[in-house]
Amino acid sequence: MEQHIKNSALLVMDMQVGIVGMLPAAEALVGKVTKAIAHAREKNIPVIYVVVGFRPGAPEVSTSNKSFGAGKERFAKMDMTTFMTVHPGLGAKADEIIVTKRRVSAFTGSDLEVVLRAHGIHHLILTGIATGGVVLSTVIEAADKDYQMTVIEDCCADGDEEVHRVLMEKIFSKRADVMTLEEWSKM
Repeated sequence: MEQHIKNSALLVMDMQVGIVGMLPAAEALVGKVTKAIAHAREKNIPVIYVVVGFRPGAPEVSTSNKSFGAGKERFAKMDMTTFMTVHPGLGAKADEIIVTKRRVSAFTGSDLEVVLRAHGIHHLILTGIATGGVVLSTVIEAADKDYQMTVIEDCCADGDEEVHRVLMEKIFSKRADVMTLEEWSKM
């Protein structure tokens, strides 16, 4: 476990009010991620929350962006403060870092990399919604940036269970250690 503790951070990605509510069986995922957070705190692993959001009027959203462009009007009118709030069931502490990103990857449009460097973090433990969104994008970018990674399989979720399975078994396992919460908690 030493390699999975030293210079590690637990990333809790897109587990925010505006996204968690869209996922069926969200409360089960919140419960598991809450256990991962408790374990990280017990092991003195920093917990970093990554949320997606935009300024009033969503000036960061281009209509040519297929992921966000179709929702530009909706994002522009949305109460971003509420949308971006870390889900209260996770029990985020006031001294834990919240990073705001402007795209799918936890790195894009955020200061995550600056925060990781400032804390000497070289190993990322990933959780979040959606497996085919923020988790996939972050795994790919973090691998290219030479981070070591652990993906906690049952602390990630996707609206499409087959996408989740394929990513965990065939894509992530080539770039990261993929394990269950129970396996990770024993390390």
